[in-house]
Amino acid sequence: MHRFPAATLSEVSALSGCAVVFLPEDPFRAGRIAFWHPEGSRPPEGPGSVAELSVVGADAQVYAVPALMLPVADALPVLTRARLSAHASGAAAFWGAAALLALQLAARGLLLPGLTAIDHDAWRMGPLTADDQARIRTLAASMPPLAHAVPLDASARPVLLPEPERLLRAFLDAVADGLPRTPAAALATAGPAYAVDEAQRLPGARGWAADVAAGHDAGVRLSLRVEVSGLTDPAAGGASHPGAAGGPSFRAVLQVHGVADPALVADAADVWAGTGAAAAFGPRARMDALLALRRAARAWPALTPLLSAAVPDFIEPADEEVAELLGAAGRALAATGIQVHWPRDLARTLTTRAVIGPPEDGTDQEREGSARAGATAPSFLSTDGAGATAPSFLSTDALLSFDWWFALGDQQLSRAELDRLAEANRPLVRLRDQWVLIDPEEVRRARETRDREVTAIDALGTVLTGSTEVGGRRVAVRATGRLERLRQRLADPESGASGDERRTIGQPAALDAVLRDYQLRGLNWLHTMTSLGLGGCLADDMGLGKTITLIALHLHRLAVDPANGPTLVVCPTSLMGNWQREIEKFAPGTPVRRFHGGSRNLADLAAGEFVLTTYGTMRLDSARLAEVEWGLVVADEAQHVKNPYSATAGQLRTIGARARVALTGTPVENNLSELWAILDWTTPGLLGRLGTFRTRYARAVEGGDPAAAERLAALVRPFLLRRRKSDPGIAPELPRKTETDRAVSLTAEQAGLYEAVVRETLAAISGADGLERRGLIMKLLTALKQICNHPAQYLKENAPRIGGRSGKVELLDELLDTILAEGASVLVFTQYVGMARLLERHLGARGVRTQFLHGGTPVAEREAMVKRFQAGDSPVFLLSLKAAGTGLNLTRAGHVVHFDRWWNPAVEAQATDRAYRIGQTQPVQVHRLIAEGTIEDRIADMLARKQGLADAVLGSGGAALTELTNAELAELVQLRGGTR
Repeated sequence: MHRFPAATLSEVSALSGCAVVFLPEDPFRAGRIAFWHPEGSRPPEGPGSVAELSVVGADAQVYAVPALMLPVADALPVLTRARLSAHASGAAAFWGAAALLALQLAARGLLLPGLTAIDHDAWRMGPLTADDQARIRTLAASMPPLAHAVPLDASARPVLLPEPERLLRAFLDAVADGLPRTPAAALATAGPAYAVDEAQRLPGARGWAADVAAGHDAGVRLSLRVEVSGLTDPAAGGASHPGAAGGPSFRAVLQVHGVADPALVADAADVWAGTGAAAAFGPRARMDALLALRRAARAWPALTPLLSAAVPDFIEPADEEVAELLGAAGRALAATGIQVHWPRDLARTLTTRAVIGPPEDGTDQEREGSARAGATAPSFLSTDGAGATAPSFLSTDALLSFDWWFALGDQQLSRAELDRLAEANRPLVRLRDQWVLIDPEEVRRARETRDREVTAIDALGTVLTGSTEVGGRRVAVRATGRLERLRQRLADPESGASGDERRTIGQPAALDAVLRDYQLRGLNWLHTMTSLGLGGCLADDMGLGKTITLIALHLHRLAVDPANGPTLVVCPTSLMGNWQREIEKFAPGTPVRRFHGGSRNLADLAAGEFVLTTYGTMRLDSARLAEVEWGLVVADEAQHVKNPYSATAGQLRTIGARARVALTGTPVENNLSELWAILDWTTPGLLGRLGTFRTRYARAVEGGDPAAAERLAALVRPFLLRRRKSDPGIAPELPRKTETDRAVSLTAEQAGLYEAVVRETLAAISGADGLERRGLIMKLLTALKQICNHPAQYLKENAPRIGGRSGKVELLDELLDTILAEGASVLVFTQYVGMARLLERHLGARGVRTQFLHGGTPVAEREAMVKRFQAGDSPVFLLSLKAAGTGLNLTRAGHVVHFDRWWNPAVEAQATDRAYRIGQTQPVQVHRLIAEGTIEDRIADMLARKQGLADAVLGSGGAALTELTNAELAELVQLRGGTR
């Protein structure tokens, strides 16, 4: 199989928009794929050869067009990629789908040797099942005219085009003929035939090839019908097995089915005799059946004697062979398309289900009663010396019974019956006055996997997903006792512990505010999780009031039990002032202190006090914080601990508490491991070890496995409350938000710099690998983004001329002229402090009042800036995205400008939510500035696609830009127009 050259991958986009047709040849592998522009003016650019092609136009006339010709083997990567392109022509999409079908059939081993019409060695696609043929017919029926627009004879009248299904079958054979021809193939075939690319003529093999072709073209499939005779009814019940003398015997009868007509079926003995209905198979059916039988015998050697029998009618398998047929051999035969049919009244499926839960006891009812009363359940989150109490049944060292429930059909088995089934070690046993067929290996596995114990937190995760994996198989799980009641409570947090009546809490009397309905529901959810000793992540959109909801939770816990302990809030430095103001506003009289700065202390800490600290201070002083018996620890903007290996995340885990709550608007920014980091802090052990989580969930979900996504969603849903502003009934009072991508052209200076950097850096990247290559790619991406912003930013000029050199700056000037003329205010975000400094200088020279908030701005000055902006004293607020993208309330702004794109839509949305949040009364217009024809254009598409996984399981996909091939990287960064 030829390998498509990496250097030509950049041509995929251009070729996908062309008309495409397959041109058959002899031998099949010599077929070509032709690409041409429908207007016929010039051939497409690409690595193949150019030739003139006769095509039929929409007016039924024949035209000569220049076409790019690629061998089928070389065209496969182009076609499979082209089918995914948004710009693909109908013909390109069709042949891309055909290429995918061909590869899928070949992956199943559907390759048959034979000869072409002029005796060339050739592989063909087959034998095909009825489902395969139906797929081919369906696909052929969708073939657009341009996909077979090359006439059979350009001079004939009327003009005849190739028949779609025949052309598609020829293409499948062309793919099949090329795939097995690898450098090592000649070793397997003991010669060049069917192994090398050069055509081999084999006229002496015509008879053999005709027989093989019969199996391909006529086509049959096989099945086995198992019959049992000699059954007797023992007088005694229980489990038993046939006796050695006069006992039941087995017979596996070979059956032949028609592929074209699935209703056509007969015993092989009748097909060989050619009598009755079996005569409808035709004279070539025997060869078809023998070819299929040869494959079946490789899957189950017990069928081998039939290959030498005069009539391959049946075999009489021994008990151990029947056991194989019930298990691994049956699965192997099914993989080759051969089904095994068992006697309906004997075959039984062993149903396996895990049963997990603690033993019933009175303590359980007492604990549930205290939880309903609002008391805090003992927590498994406390650490030594951090207020640990008697452990609940969810403590990390508690073990729960992991038992099994087994049934045959609808009859549940006792342990004694399962033991007798396993000891019989036979496929046919007597159970409860019935003969049943069962796989002894499956019984053995069931017997070995019972009577285990699991940790309580592992058990909780298992029952929430409803299944677990044992021995490579997924089995259903149900909970018992307290664990089942906990599962019900988590599934419906607002119901009573028993699930029979609805119980909710109102907002605390000490709260000086009226909670919105969704905030009250959030409070109830947090109360449920913390009263059970569990943690949770409140992942509402920015601006929906997570802070006031958490304040309400603190007041409620204090009212229920004054001994619950103080609340520690860990947050970014920029949010400490906001937290203090909100507490003083909504919980007047509640003590609050900042544990920050050189004079920080924890002396005389009140039970109901709020303590505010920053992530940096917490990291430095975690030992002192860990000495306090905290009732609640809150991680605000919890994405700051998304890296579980960071010092910040590690130190936060050392601080014990009765409950932990994470607050964030973006529970996952880049990958699902970030979700693990947050939830493993709030509820340790829930998602297992990080490596296990990545294997079991992250890779499968990010790879597009919907079943894995649903299991992960079921597991995390009770521990993560996610509401968006766009959800029905969440924030109906919010005004509309309009988002606009504003394309700007590069100036000549920008374009020159852009192309020079691309050319020079790609040359360096082509000679690098490993970390050096990744570093060069990141340097290239950063440089291009800075050039798109302004040449002076990239060149690091000290006293630059700003005007007239950047399309973005010119557009920003125009936007600000309009916005300020209307008396409105605007937020301007950039990820680069240097760019913001340039804008600050430029706007100041134009007489525009601005202020600039960045990571180095002191806390007191940040708060003063917010007040000035909200008061209207400074209508243009320049902000560093990382320093000001969270926590600030800037509802004075009716406009938000993203001067450059942060390559994560969730982070960008957080920044927008500084203006678009509860309290905003005016419509918000979001302006995203994009340099057209540049990397920013292509990244915009990636940002849009990145939302898919987030919607599935709060994850986020992303392009691993540093892992792109050289050709893919060149495709991403090259400049396409967009200059002036």
